[in-house]
Amino acid sequence: MLLIGVAMSGWRKLLLAVVCGVAVAGLYAAQPVLGPMGRDLGLPAESTGWLVAAGQLGYLAGLVLLVPLGDVVDRRRLVAAHLAITAVGLVVTASASVAWAAFAGLAVTGLSAVVVQTTVAYAASVPPPAERGRTLGVVTSGVVVGILGARVVTGALADVWGWRGGYVLLAVLSLGLAVLVLVALPGEERVGRYREAVVALRRVVGQRAFLARGLVAFFLFASFGTLWSGLALPLAASPWRWSGSGIGLVGLVGLAGALGAARAGRWADAGRAGPVAGVALGLLVLSWAAIAVLPWTLWPPVVGVVALDFAVQVVHVGNQHQLTAAYPERVSGVIGGYMVFYSLGSALGAAATTALFAAHGWVGSSLLGAGFATGALVVWAVDRLTSRAGRVPR
Repeated sequence: MLLIGVAMSGWRKLLLAVVCGVAVAGLYAAQPVLGPMGRDLGLPAESTGWLVAAGQLGYLAGLVLLVPLGDVVDRRRLVAAHLAITAVGLVVTASASVAWAAFAGLAVTGLSAVVVQTTVAYAASVPPPAERGRTLGVVTSGVVVGILGARVVTGALADVWGWRGGYVLLAVLSLGLAVLVLVALPGEERVGRYREAVVALRRVVGQRAFLARGLVAFFLFASFGTLWSGLALPLAASPWRWSGSGIGLVGLVGLAGALGAARAGRWADAGRAGPVAGVALGLLVLSWAAIAVLPWTLWPPVVGVVALDFAVQVVHVGNQHQLTAAYPERVSGVIGGYMVFYSLGSALGAAATTALFAAHGWVGSSLLGAGFATGALVVWAVDRLTSRAGRVPR
C-alpha cells in the first residue's frame, strides 16, 4: 500500500525523473534529425515538422483517454504498462521505411508518453504538501532533461548508426524501466470508476483558474516547440552547416536553463508561483530577441536558449503545483487535462515553425515564437487582474 504524506526518498525521485525523461524523449527524438529522417522517409522539407507533431497528436489522445485511469487504478502498474507500449511505438518508428509507418509509430509513442503525467501525479500524491513543489521540481526536471537530452543522444547516434539508432536505444530503456518500476516502487490501493473520473475532469475544465493555466501552457509550449522543432534548420543551413551530433549538443545549452525546475518548485512551495510566473513570461518574450540573430552569430542565441528554457520550466512547475494543490482528489485527471493544452501548443509550434522557416527564414520563426510567448504573458496578466478584481469587497 502506498503511504501518503511521507517524504519520498531521493533515489525514488530520481527513478521517476528518469521515467519521465525517457518517455518524453521519444516525442522529441526527431528534432535534431528532421532533415535526414524526412529525406529517408520521402517527406518534403516543409512537412518534416509533422514528424514531431504526429507524436504530439498521439500524446493529446492519450491525455484525454488514458490519463484519467490514474485516478482509478494503481499508478505504478499503469506507468509500467505505458512504458511497455512506448517501447512498441519506438520499435515501429525505428523500422519504418515509409512516412505513414513512422507517423503511426510516433503516434503510438505519443499516446503512451502520457506516462509522464501519471508519474507526475504519483509524485505529487506521495509527499506532504510542504514538499510537493520540490518533488515536482525534481521529477519535472526529468521531463526537460529528456526533451533536451534526446537531441544530444539522437544527434550523436545519427552520425554513427543513422537516425534509427536513437529510437532503438530509447525502446530498450523503456522496457528496462517498466521492469524496474514494478520492482522498486510501492503500489497503490486505488478503487474507482473511469467514467466518474472523466466526468469530474469535465467539470474542472470549465473553471476559470484551470482554463487560465491551460491557455498559458498552450502558448508557453507553442513558443517552446517553435524553438526546439525549428532550431535544427538554421544550424544545418549556411553559414553553420552543423552535423546531427553538433545540433544535438545544443540540447546541453538548454539543460542549463532546465535546472531552474528545482528552484521553481521551492518558489511554488513558498506561495510565489503566480508573481514569479509573470517575471518568467516576460523573460520568455525577451529571449526571442537574442534567439532571432542565430543566422549571423551564436553567443546571443545561446543566452536566449538558456533564458527560454529556464522561463518555461518556472511557469510549468508553478502551474502544476497550483493545480495539484487545488484538486488533490483528481491529480491525474487535472494534470492530464492541463497537458492537453501543452500538447496542442507543442504540435502547433512544431508544425508552424518548419513551414514558416521555409517561407521567411529564422527571423520569421523567431517572430512566431515571440508572438506565442506574448500570448502567454497576456493570459497570465488578464488572469491576475481578474483574480484581484474578484477579491475586492463590494
